[in-house]
Amino acid sequence: MTATFDAYATDRTDARFTDWLRARSEPDWTDAVEHRFVHELADGTVDDAVFRRYLVQDYAFVWTLTGVFGYAVGQAPTMDAKASLTGFLGTLTDEENDYFERSFDALGVSPDERTDPVPADATEAFEDLLTRAALEGEYEETLAVLVPAEWIYLTWATAASGVPEEFYLREWIELHDTSEFEAFVAWLRSELDEYGPKLGERRQHRVQRLFCRTVALEIAFFEMAYA
Repeated sequence: MTATFDAYATDRTDARFTDWLRARSEPDWTDAVEHRFVHELADGTVDDAVFRRYLVQDYAFVWTLTGVFGYAVGQAPTMDAKASLTGFLGTLTDEENDYFERSFDALGVSPDERTDPVPADATEAFEDLLTRAALEGEYEETLAVLVPAEWIYLTWATAASGVPEEFYLREWIELHDTSEFEAFVAWLRSELDEYGPKLGERRQHRVQRLFCRTVALEIAFFEMAYA
């Protein structure tokens, strides 16, 4: 895969910056969206202990994720963009938070584990990446971590063919396989597609590294659940 977006776009009339980033992230992208965790989740065979460990760490991660989305609201260059990001924040803090609470009850997660879990190495690394991208970069750097984080979930969830019996498995898939979530990911991509090609080569390289690092950490996060 070409090292620069300009080279990638040379012989493509419909070149998208996010498609180039995804191609640059291979083979990690494929390893993430086809990880055994998402396959076992989809067919309902993932062990409860594995999913419990994953969910506790993911809830801790979501605290950082909501903060980064809030930071992105401040960075966003237009009122429409601020509104789209704010709308998704509402989903994270409402419907998704309700799902976590009900799932924790079903899986026997204690109050302390919900609010103050011991962070896994993968969780800490992911949180550090998100925070540094937002605080040390600008809107495009923040998008570089948010786009793959959400796009990977849309990809594996829409490909899932099973309907697990346990609600905490089934609803986790359903949360990421809705027309609203698909539209939001499409919008996130369109933002990075618009602003990414306008960056200088050095910042494009930084955005690419952030994107690829996010994809790699998604794999580490899934692997963590089996530790």
